[in-house]
Amino acid sequence: MNDIRPTRPVLDVWCELQCPDCDRAMADLRALRERYGEALEIRLRHFPLDKHRHSYAAAQAAEEAYAQGRGDEYAQAVLARTGELGERGEDLLLEVARELGLDAEEMDTALIDGRHLLIVDADQAEGRAIGVTGTPTYVIGGERLDGGKSQEGLRERIEEIADRLLAGAGEREGSGKEAGRNGY
Repeated sequence: MNDIRPTRPVLDVWCELQCPDCDRAMADLRALRERYGEALEIRLRHFPLDKHRHSYAAAQAAEEAYAQGRGDEYAQAVLARTGELGERGEDLLLEVARELGLDAEEMDTALIDGRHLLIVDADQAEGRAIGVTGTPTYVIGGERLDGGKSQEGLRERIEEIADRLLAGAGEREGSGKEAGRNGY
């Protein structure tokens, strides 16, 4: 049996684009990207909450933005306007797409035809399966960290885990064990 592991640690962030706490978490994610660069893979995962009526459309729009090559920028731009998203819904999603130079007409079509529904549903189902109940929730090294109640101390905890995982990866490389491919 092969021991297949990602070549670098992965931080999954279950996020909802109408969630003010997720907007506040972006500063920590930027700091983590700055500190670790390519050594830590950070993946935004969708977890639309029922209490935010435009969150599901926002998740689909973010996936279309990823398909057009600007997903992270789009997610950050929408998160910066969570209150406005609550008021304006899909009109805001399309406006942000235009502001970023995305094909807003294609985004509108994607929202209508539902081409990204399976990705959003799969993320949400996986999140539920591992115990995600709110956003933001972080998973790194098999540990789930709930940021929905408080962000305090979470970045430091993520850094501790990432440092431990990176040190372990260095030991595996030094021992001649080859890391497997990430399945994503």
